[in-house]
Amino acid sequence: MTSAVAISRRWRPRSPVLAGMSVAVAALLLAPLVFLILQARQAGWSDVRRLLFRQLTLELLRNTVELAALVTIACAIIGVGAAFLVERTTLPLRGAWAVVVVLPFAIPDFVTGYTWSSVFPAVHGLSGAVLVMTLGLYPLVYLPVSAALRSGDPAMEEASRSLGRGPITTFIRVTLPALRPAVLGGSLIVCLTLLAEYGAFEILRFRTFTTTIFAEFNIGFNGPAASALSLALVLLGLLVLVGEGLIGRNPAMAAKAGPRRMRRHRLSPVGAIAATLALIALIGLALGMPIGTLVYWMRQPHRTTLPGTSILSAAWHTTAYSASAAIVATALALPVALYTTRRSGRAAAILQRSTLIVQALPGLVIALALVFYSIHYAPAIYQSPELLVAAYAVLFFPLAFVAVRASVAQAPPRLEEVARSLGQSPLKVLLRVTVPLIAPGLAAAFCLVFLTAVTELTATLVLIPTGMQTLATQFWAYQSDASYGAAAPYAVGLVAIAAVPSVLMGRWFARMQGASL
Repeated sequence: MTSAVAISRRWRPRSPVLAGMSVAVAALLLAPLVFLILQARQAGWSDVRRLLFRQLTLELLRNTVELAALVTIACAIIGVGAAFLVERTTLPLRGAWAVVVVLPFAIPDFVTGYTWSSVFPAVHGLSGAVLVMTLGLYPLVYLPVSAALRSGDPAMEEASRSLGRGPITTFIRVTLPALRPAVLGGSLIVCLTLLAEYGAFEILRFRTFTTTIFAEFNIGFNGPAASALSLALVLLGLLVLVGEGLIGRNPAMAAKAGPRRMRRHRLSPVGAIAATLALIALIGLALGMPIGTLVYWMRQPHRTTLPGTSILSAAWHTTAYSASAAIVATALALPVALYTTRRSGRAAAILQRSTLIVQALPGLVIALALVFYSIHYAPAIYQSPELLVAAYAVLFFPLAFVAVRASVAQAPPRLEEVARSLGQSPLKVLLRVTVPLIAPGLAAAFCLVFLTAVTELTATLVLIPTGMQTLATQFWAYQSDASYGAAAPYAVGLVAIAAVPSVLMGRWFARMQGASL
């Protein structure tokens, strides 16, 4: 007992360091929000209120809320259903399906929108946006739910079946409540991602806060109106975070790792055929349609009036910027994940939520905030690759944090405490004990940020250094010019680069054992 107390006392001095680093990271992530407040204050709060309560804002609010609700619900249904078929049934070719179901996430949403709208112009508006975003984002729910299903304790479900309840009743009353943390975690990221999406909605001609903010900043040069709309979007993101926290408070519902493997539900021949056809239809729409359309446009003449850019050069810039941002975002997520996981209380909860709110900010706002700060405080990095990398790191920090925190939650802290009791410094404990324990989560965070940065569009359009292009910016230029054949090779390059981290990310989730996302 005495030794345990001594270990604990030696362990505590590290907490202020972690707290300081975490607060510094949170301050960096909240800098774009400070920029918005400064812009609104400069315009005058009376004008901001007038802009917020005009008819256009109400229309955008209705569009955004409807879209977010429909897509989040659809992603939850598809993600849970697909995960249950793959993880809990005798589905034929389960291993292959586990990989293929994740691959649609590798296709950028604006590329999916381009493939649908270029072939079926009728796919636009709310219905088109729901279709495109659901097909692209459902893997964000599938991945954590599949991990939770794989690691769940079979005792509760077996007890329910022994009491005479059928498989459907057992799923609704026992399995689904146990999956609530995973479903809410995935749905949260889906909803926040929707709030910040721009490219797909612009292609599908569906007005949301992001498309209007971009138009106000870049076309109308109306900074006050764009700032007011951005503040409204931030408030929506805060409401989503608060709502998710209230709904997901009950820890008793979380799935816990069980000592025994779950027995799979045996599908009848008819059931196996129906399940396989359902997954074929899903993958056909989410993966087959975009890939088939890209192949079609690749075979068409690449006519365009715009100047060309080497695909290899654009691919190199895309890879270099995205990899650098993934390293930075993962490094920033580590201290925040360690602190919020190892420390409980309101301060840790507020810190965690504050780092997620940036996910609801459009890339354009973050880009303009960094331009503002660089011009006023660091002019040397204005229009530099470093500024674009910083924008990516800020934009996609929440994704890195989710992956790192999941691994930290599974790493036993006692090993670190023992290392500290043996006289090792906090830095040596971090490098020799903590990092090796959570290495899979760090790799997953890198892959997740890299994948998302490769497909980022709005911040890249603003911050790309002069004379350089990425695959996303070059694709957007050709697509905006209706040069679909010329745009297709760049879209294929985006998909090819993003496919590798998508597979690796799927494998990491497959090895997770009930991590709290």
